[in-house]
This record gives sequence, C-alpha cells and structure tokens, in this order.
Amino acid sequence: MSSDPWGRVDETGTVYVRTADGEKVVGSWQAGSPEEALAYFERKYEGLVVEIGLLEKRVKTTDLSSKDARAAIGHLREQVDAHHAVGDLDALRVRLDKLVELVEARHEERKAQRAKQSDEARHAKEALVAEAEELAQSDQWRAAGERLRSLVDTWKGLPRLDRKSDDELWHRFSHARSAFSKRRKQHFAQLDAQREEARQVKERLVAEAESLSNSTDWGATAARYRELMTEWKAAGRAQREHEDDLWNRFRGAQDVFFAARSSVFAERDAEQTENLKLKEELAEEAEKLLPITDLKAARAAFRGINERWEAIGHVPRDARPKVEGRMHTVERALQEAEEAEWRRTNPEARARAAGLTGQLQAAVDKLKGQIEQARAQGNTARAEKLERELAGRQALLDQALKGLQEFGG
Repeated sequence: MSSDPWGRVDETGTVYVRTADGEKVVGSWQAGSPEEALAYFERKYEGLVVEIGLLEKRVKTTDLSSKDARAAIGHLREQVDAHHAVGDLDALRVRLDKLVELVEARHEERKAQRAKQSDEARHAKEALVAEAEELAQSDQWRAAGERLRSLVDTWKGLPRLDRKSDDELWHRFSHARSAFSKRRKQHFAQLDAQREEARQVKERLVAEAESLSNSTDWGATAARYRELMTEWKAAGRAQREHEDDLWNRFRGAQDVFFAARSSVFAERDAEQTENLKLKEELAEEAEKLLPITDLKAARAAFRGINERWEAIGHVPRDARPKVEGRMHTVERALQEAEEAEWRRTNPEARARAAGLTGQLQAAVDKLKGQIEQARAQGNTARAEKLERELAGRQALLDQALKGLQEFGG
C-alpha cells in the first residue's frame, strides 16, 4: 500500500484521491508498483493543471468567445469531476468556478460595449464617407491611397447599422474609392513602361549574377555583387509577376557564391588555427634559448627554428602580433649578444680603450706626485685641490679599467 497527501493505493491496486467529500476511486492499477500508480495519476493531475492554466490565460489575454470558453470550462470540469487524477481536485474546481465568473463578467462587458459601439457607429461611418469623398479628388496618389485603405480597415472594424442606412453609406464610400482608383490607374498607366525597363535591367543583372556564382576570385566577385545590388535597387520595381522570380534568381546566385566563399574561408581558418599552434610551439622552443650563454649554438638553433617557422603558412590575423612578438624578443636578444661579442673582440675598440686607460693612469700618477710635492712644501690648500682632482680622475680610470676587462683584459 502506498500513499501521498492527495491519494493512496490499497492492497488490491485500487487508486483513491482525497477530496473535501471524502476519498474517490481514481482507477485500478495492476501494471506496476503502487508508487508508479500514484505517479501516473499525479501526471494526469498535472496535465489538468496545465490545461486550466492555458484556458485562464486565453480568457484573460485573447478574444475567446464566451460560448467557446464555457464549452472548454465544461470539458475540463467533466475531467476534474471524473476523479481520474491524484491531486488537489477541489482547488481545480475553485479555479474553474472563478473562471466561469470571469467569462460571464466579460460577456456582460462585451454586450455593453457593443451597444455603445452601435450608437457611435453611424457618426463614425458618416465621417469616413465625408473624408473618402474628399480624398477622391486628391492627386497625392500614394498618401491618399494609403489613407483610403486605412479607412476601409476602419470601416470593417465598425459594427453594422440597420441594413438600409448601412447600404446607403457604403454606396457613397465605395463610389468615392472607385473614383479615386480610376484617376490613379490613368496616372500609373504611364509607369508600365518604366516597369518594363526595370525588368530588362534586372534580367541583365540576374544573368551577370548567375555567371559569377561559381567564381573563386573572392574579393573582386564579392565587390561586384555589392555593385550589382546597388544597381538592382536603383533599377526600380519590375512588374509584380516578374519581380519575385527575378529577385529569387538574383539572390540565389549570390547565395551560391557566398556559401562557397564561406566554406573556403572556414577551411582556411581551420588551417590558420593549426598553423598558430605550430608557431606557438616554435616560439616556446626559441624562448628556451634564453638567456644566451653559448652565442654560436644559440644562433644556429634559432636559424633552424626560423627556417621551420617560415615554412608554416599564415596564422589568424588577430593572433599574429603576439606570436611573432615572442620570436622577435628572442631575435633581439641574439642581436644584443652579437653586438656585445663584437664589442668585446673588436681590436680597434680595444686599442682605444687601452689607450684611454693608459692616459688616465698617467694623469693619476702625475697628480699623486704633485700632491706629495705640495705636502712636502707645506702647501695644504694646493694639496687638497689636487686630491679632489685626483678623485675624479681615479673614478674615470676605474670605469675605463672595467670597460677594458670586457674586452678580455
């Protein structure tokens, strides 16, 4: 035996639902466990909840007629009263009762509205007739035609009057529209030639578009299609019976080309993505050469890496600066190491450094002798001045000696 707050299954497989009037038999279940039985009839209850919710929404948000709403409520009430579901059936009855009240209230509202509309309809239709008769004399073909069509829509939305009054007003209204249509047709007769010319132009554009559909000159052909589209728009409309067919052919030709281009570009993008992965691996291999301790070996290794790099194709444009920047960093480190090596081994630079060191050493030695002589003579002021000068020369000598060591001693 199994149960939940709204139902239970007894030992014989009979399913019950709990209601305000006591337990009601839902059905008999022999195909599975009691839990499966409850779950099955609970799903039926959920289905009723959904149906009632949808009907509530239709009543509140659509123009569902009172008759149809009552029929739908009756159908759902029969299902609820049949007790073939496990759940809070009393709550569903309450919702259906409230829905009945809402439908009746809306029915009365609509009845009052129809009465009010009937009173207003005559004045509204008389105003429409007066405006239509004025528009019948207009030369503003497009604006007046659109306004007349709008008046027809407005007329259709108004309630009917008594048959005689309604027929008389409609006759005047229709006559005004006919008079305008006759004058407009005379005006647009001369436009037929222009539409024929547009058809011929578009036939030519379609033929060119179809001839380009299999082109693989992607850039130039795409640009030409844009030009053809501009010419198409400038050509004006052809006759209605030709316009759609021409447009479908024109658009279809473009679709063939651009679909092929997209496929090629997608393949290219996939290839470039793979190229990027390979170049990132090479950049990582190059970065392992840093810091440079063996210039000759590093230079040879980088040359090999760079040859493999050049053999790889393009990478996505937005990723190019970063991955190339990594290689340039290693390349700059090699160049700086080569420049340092050149400075260290350049005979002329070494000779200049040695000469400068010798000059500074001689100047330091001379100043030391002059200082000793000044102190021996008791000239303390001159000795102190010379010592300050000696300190500056000694600093220059130390710097020069350090530079000379970089050349190998």
